[in-house]
Amino acid sequence: MMVKAKVFIYDQPFEGMPTEKNLKLIEEDLPPLKDGEFLAEAVYLSVDPYMRAYASHLTVGETMIGSQVAKIIQSKSTKFSVGSYVIGVFGWRTHTVVSENPPVTQFTPPPILISYDGSVPLSYFLGVLGMPGATAYFGFLDICKPKSGETVVVNGAAGAVGSHVGQIAKIKGCKVIGITGSDQKCKWLKALGFDFVINYKNDNIEQALREAAPNGVDCYFDNVGGEISTTVINQMNRFGRISFCGAIASYNDDTPAKVTTFLLPVILKELEMKGFVVYTWINKWDQAIKQNKEWMKEGKLQYQETITEGVENMTRAFIGLMKGENIGKALVKV
Repeated sequence: MMVKAKVFIYDQPFEGMPTEKNLKLIEEDLPPLKDGEFLAEAVYLSVDPYMRAYASHLTVGETMIGSQVAKIIQSKSTKFSVGSYVIGVFGWRTHTVVSENPPVTQFTPPPILISYDGSVPLSYFLGVLGMPGATAYFGFLDICKPKSGETVVVNGAAGAVGSHVGQIAKIKGCKVIGITGSDQKCKWLKALGFDFVINYKNDNIEQALREAAPNGVDCYFDNVGGEISTTVINQMNRFGRISFCGAIASYNDDTPAKVTTFLLPVILKELEMKGFVVYTWINKWDQAIKQNKEWMKEGKLQYQETITEGVENMTRAFIGLMKGENIGKALVKV
C-alpha cells in the first residue's frame, strides 16, 4: 500500500517574522522501500529558533528543516527494526523514507536510535534528552568550563537550552543570572533556582546586571546576540569565557543589525569566545543524555514543554516560538 506523507514545504521566502504564507502543507506519495531503507512515522516534531536562520539556505519547494522523534513502521534495514524509535533530521513531515547510511553533513547527522524504555515521555528526546539537552551540556561545560563560585549569565534563559544551562550552572555551584522577556518567565526561572532574573523588555539591562553581578561576569552563554551581548561582555571579568549558541535577536532581520562593538573588552580582558554546532559532539551524545537523565532523577534538573497538538498547526507553533510565547521546549504532537 502506498504511504502518503504530509509535508510542509518552504513556499515563500521569509521577510521578517514568519507567517502562515511562508510554509505550505502538501501531500506526497512515498516510494516503496529499497534494501537498507526504513519508513519513519513522526510522533513529535520540534520547532526551534535556528530554523528561521537556516531556512535562508533552502530553495522554494524544499521540505522545511527540523528534527523529529519517529517510530519505524516498515523496514528493509538490518540496523533499524520495526517498532524502534529514532531521532532524525527529517524536516517537517509525517512520514519519511530513510537510508540506514544517509549522507551526513555538519547540520544533518545520521538518524539516532533511542533507547526507549517508557520511563520518560518520548517528547523528551527532542528536548532535555535530545538536541537542546546536548547543546546545553556540551556548549556550556566544554566551552565555558564553569568553576564553583563564578557568575554565569544566560540569555534566552526561559527557552529549552537557556533554562537547562542555568540549572547546570547551579549544579556546578555558580551564581546564575537569567535574561528573558516576560514576568511569567522570570517567575519560572526563579522557581528553577536562578539567583537573579532580568526582564529585558522592562528593565535597564546594564544597571540590573551591575546590581546582580557587582563583581563582574565570568561565563556568558549567548542564545540571542544583539546589543544585549555587548552589554554583558562589557561587564565580564578577565579571562571570562563566552559560548555563542544562537542569535535570535537577528533571525528575523532582513539586513544585518548594527550593534556596538565589543572587541576592545574582549582584547583587554583576554576573553575566550567560541561559537558551536552541537552535532560536533554527536558521537558523545550518550554522555549528555545519561547525565541529564540522572540529574532529572535527582531532582536537580527541571523541564517544561509547550506542546501544540496537530501537525497542521506547525507554522502556528513556529510563529509563537519566534514571538517568545513558549516556556521551555516547543513541540508539535503529530
